[in-house]
Amino acid sequence: MIAAATKAFAQLFSKPFRSILLKSVGMTIGLLIVLIIAIEALFAGFVVLPGWIETTIQILGGLGLIIASVFLVAPITSLIAAMYLNDAAEIVEKKHYPNDPPGRELPFLPSLGVSLKFGMAVIVVNILVLFLLLLPGINLIAFYISNGYLLGREFFELAALRHLPGREVRRLRRKYRGRIFFSGVAVAGLISIPIVNLLAPLFATALMVHTFKAIARHDGITASAVEA
Repeated sequence: MIAAATKAFAQLFSKPFRSILLKSVGMTIGLLIVLIIAIEALFAGFVVLPGWIETTIQILGGLGLIIASVFLVAPITSLIAAMYLNDAAEIVEKKHYPNDPPGRELPFLPSLGVSLKFGMAVIVVNILVLFLLLLPGINLIAFYISNGYLLGREFFELAALRHLPGREVRRLRRKYRGRIFFSGVAVAGLISIPIVNLLAPLFATALMVHTFKAIARHDGITASAVEA
């Protein structure tokens, strides 16, 4: 997994990835701003605080934005997966697996449906994790476990569906759940680093392409089987 993560991160800055990287980072920043504004509006509309508390919140606003970015980039990563997955996965496959049959492009609406399903789940989970901020240690464990599971499952399914039917993808996901989970934890780890976490959507895609290819080979899935 370490080798796959290293290759995935390094390829993000390669020439074929640059245009996708810029668009992905721009989209991530845009959605992050929208979510922060929405949360602030919701909070202000339903919660009335004494003046000194509001002043304190404003003073600590910078720190709050850093903390929020960590928790909000996770659902954003999930939500924008459908937009760039096919292009990014194709670049990874051409460079590292040129002799394998190419993956088929996933239709936008079905892949968007998968992204929205998991994106909503990640949002709910991270809201619950935010309530654990007063329990240092426990909140970090909950963050990595929940996001590792959800993001690992989503990006593995999207990467694998380019090659296999849904039933076979689900079989592999159940059989190799541990490996997929730890790959998801690697994504969650990147998300927990401010600024760097803007790279998470493309990193997750590239990492899960490597994860799927390794699992397919380990499971004895031949090129013809993948192609079918």
